Amino acid sequence: MFRTFSLFIAMLCIPALAQAADVTGVPKIRDGDQMTIGATRIRLAGIDAPGLDQLCLNADGERWTCGVTVHEALVAHVGDKSWTCHVLRTDRFGRSVARCEVDGEDIGQWMVKSGWALSYVRFSHVYDADEKAAREAKAGLWAGAFFAPWDWRVRNKKTAILGAIKPPEDALPILLASASGHVAPSPACRIKGNVNRSGVCIYHTPESRWYAKISMRIAKGTRWFCSKEEAEAAGCRETRR
Repeated sequence: MFRTFSLFIAMLCIPALAQAADVTGVPKIRDGDQMTIGATRIRLAGIDAPGLDQLCLNADGERWTCGVTVHEALVAHVGDKSWTCHVLRTDRFGRSVARCEVDGEDIGQWMVKSGWALSYVRFSHVYDADEKAAREAKAGLWAGAFFAPWDWRVRNKKTAILGAIKPPEDALPILLASASGHVAPSPACRIKGNVNRSGVCIYHTPESRWYAKISMRIAKGTRWFCSKEEAEAAGCRETRR
């Protein structure tokens, strides 16, 4: 009898626990797949979008600050509305990986269908059909040429180029570069990354000893990061001084 009663109580608690996992509010959008609601850092589940520093080529083969455009598109679409995010898990960076909705619309799905993000097939295939539709419609990023966001974070000269156009001869240097050069792409993206003589990527926060001495330029080897998590995901380690 006691066991049955305990099971009944546990079942009653399940909806409450699920509800407690939801995060609701107007977000502060950091880039195309990361935002904060209150004190909760959120990573949209199942998608990967360009970071603010990523460059792409448009339909005419011209340099395009696609990461900034993706951020602006998301802000314009639902940036001032209340979101409901259903937390699925916590990732190794302490972010809540969540499926978020606004007025019943799945934001991750909207991003992929609009061509502003890719289905993050390493973790999920939920949005594969939406990506296929965006690719066939040449929507968003697919109209030009670009690196998959997960490839761009660890890019090199052999990284595969996606998109509808045949990349021009000068495409690779543009796609390998960062958008901002010596100027940070936004006030929130001030962490500097550089490659040392041993070929190791090191990142420096504004409080780091050598931060001011690192010269940022539009070239492979130096780039800006918006968070320590992003820097570490790109294979960089924090400076030891």
